[in-house]
Amino acid sequence: MDQKEINRYVVRQFRAGGEIRGMHRDRLLLLTTRGATTGKERVAPMMFHRDGDLVYVIASNNGAEEDPGWYKNLLNNADVVVEIGDEKYEAVASTIQGGARQRVWDAIVNVAPFFEEHQSHIKRQIPVVALNRVG
Repeated sequence: MDQKEINRYVVRQFRAGGEIRGMHRDRLLLLTTRGATTGKERVAPMMFHRDGDLVYVIASNNGAEEDPGWYKNLLNNADVVVEIGDEKYEAVASTIQGGARQRVWDAIVNVAPFFEEHQSHIKRQIPVVALNRVG
């Protein structure tokens, strides 16, 4: 299976409320962005980190040198939709920088050390994105 096919499977299983083979459903969210070129909705499953009321996602792209497509989309349009469990809400995405990024990054790699492994193999700094609930 290619990554797009895996993502479609994960999205279907997530929305159906079922188990997702090889993944922890409670650590996943679905992020809907608008395609930067097409304007079409794009849904990407990904791990997230919660810090109080704030939710963060990591644009690691499995340690690839290029940012993931969903991140490029939200740079063009920061209005996104977040699905966590049975909850769905609108949010505004923003890349965090400096000390705030480092604090969140440290918390993330403490529970998911493979992100540090991803970072060690590439030159770009992996973006950490805050998903700020609207309303």
